[in-house]
Amino acid sequence: MRQTAEAGDPDSARGRRRLPRDAAGVARRHGWFLALFAAGAALRVLAMLGYRPALWFPDTYTYVVTVFHPRPDLVRPAGYSMFLTLLEPLHSFGAVTVAQHLLGLATGLLVYRAARRAPRWAATSAAAPVLLDPYQVELEHLLVSDTLFMFLIVLAVALCVTRRTSTVVLIGLLLAAATLTRTVGQPLIVVLAAWFLLRRRIKPAGVLLAAALVPIVAYGAWFYATYERVGIVGANGVFLYARTMSFADCERMDPPPDLRVLCDPRPPGQRPPSQEYIWAKDSPLVLLPDITFAKANDDLAARFAMRAITAQPLDYAASVLTELGRTFVWGRPVYPDAEVYGYYQFPETPPGPPGRYPAQVGAEYAKLYEQGAIGTEIVEPYAGVLRAYQGFVRLPGTVLLAVLLVPPAAAAVRRWRGRRRTGVPVWPVSWSAAVVLLITPAATAEFDYRYVLPAVPLACLAAALSLRPDVLRQSGSEKEFGDDIPPNVRV
Repeated sequence: MRQTAEAGDPDSARGRRRLPRDAAGVARRHGWFLALFAAGAALRVLAMLGYRPALWFPDTYTYVVTVFHPRPDLVRPAGYSMFLTLLEPLHSFGAVTVAQHLLGLATGLLVYRAARRAPRWAATSAAAPVLLDPYQVELEHLLVSDTLFMFLIVLAVALCVTRRTSTVVLIGLLLAAATLTRTVGQPLIVVLAAWFLLRRRIKPAGVLLAAALVPIVAYGAWFYATYERVGIVGANGVFLYARTMSFADCERMDPPPDLRVLCDPRPPGQRPPSQEYIWAKDSPLVLLPDITFAKANDDLAARFAMRAITAQPLDYAASVLTELGRTFVWGRPVYPDAEVYGYYQFPETPPGPPGRYPAQVGAEYAKLYEQGAIGTEIVEPYAGVLRAYQGFVRLPGTVLLAVLLVPPAAAAVRRWRGRRRTGVPVWPVSWSAAVVLLITPAATAEFDYRYVLPAVPLACLAAALSLRPDVLRQSGSEKEFGDDIPPNVRV
């Protein structure tokens, strides 16, 4: 006979206690992560209290101009400007930094969730850098595109390693959004499509490519209608030219007269950082007629760059390795110059107004966005606490290198022990994406500290996933990673 609640049914009593018991269980199982998450949230609150409403970067002003004059920019795609446009009705750059800090916290949560089948200590450790690194917090407080870009790519990769192929359209759209936020997202479309092909999922790979390419082609059509140029930016040749000036030797290249105007007679060891060939007033490219990013100048720069690479392939490879090597040093030397380096430090005094003319114009539009004065108010003691924290806490580049070496090392150990798998390991997609994000700027532009940070959560996720020999099963139902583990088994 069925017992009733009035008769003291133990199931009924258990039901009344289920919620608090489940909450206590969650706290026990995920206590370390919840503590890190709370610490990360506290750091972001300090940033919002100490530096009001935001920190500024030279690129910020270009993004803001695009909000009020919607058109493709020749240097940067408009994805971040669209993000700013969504928040423009609030008329507050403080609201923008709040949104970016929330994206940073969400990225940490995504990494932990995607690594849920790894040992819990490994999943927690994987989420720690994005939650606790002060340079990550500072980047989120800067009005630049990198935080949005990081969130988009981490979400796309997390869907790849934790979801069924039914989300492939969303993955493609996320990659398109990332590409239209920062062009370095383009090769990740190939990486993630190759991941599906590796799993012999040909149709999902095609769907992913289509979902990613449709928005990009649409943006390219807008770009062509604006400038009568093919692409989504008009600066690829300029940036590659600047990259090759670290080694280009016109005596060895023997360029034709129209390219020789871009030569620098100084030996490579005496030349400035690559970025100066784009922005400095005495750069051979800047001295040409018309604006630097005009089609004729960009095409000329691209021809020069390709001639330098084909004439000096070993020098180019050595230069790329040198730039990439800056990622993995233990210290944090000033590079590419003190001005850029300073933007990544929490400042002691309020930054001055922009000095360059285009940024001055953008500052007027920023006042329109804010509907008031712009600037950064530094409030103590909150700012001082963050500066002190940034002074002794960071993720050294050498540690990042060690994290990147964990997955191949773990795979080698399993192979040496003779362990066989019946499916595809899940870490390579995250690991490959991290490596591509580190190599691409070194090969096409130059090293920059803020270019490293979006790769960190992907590298940490790959390391965590490689520590457990789970795979995606090759079955018709394409089970979710780890779905074959009974729910009552603790991992």
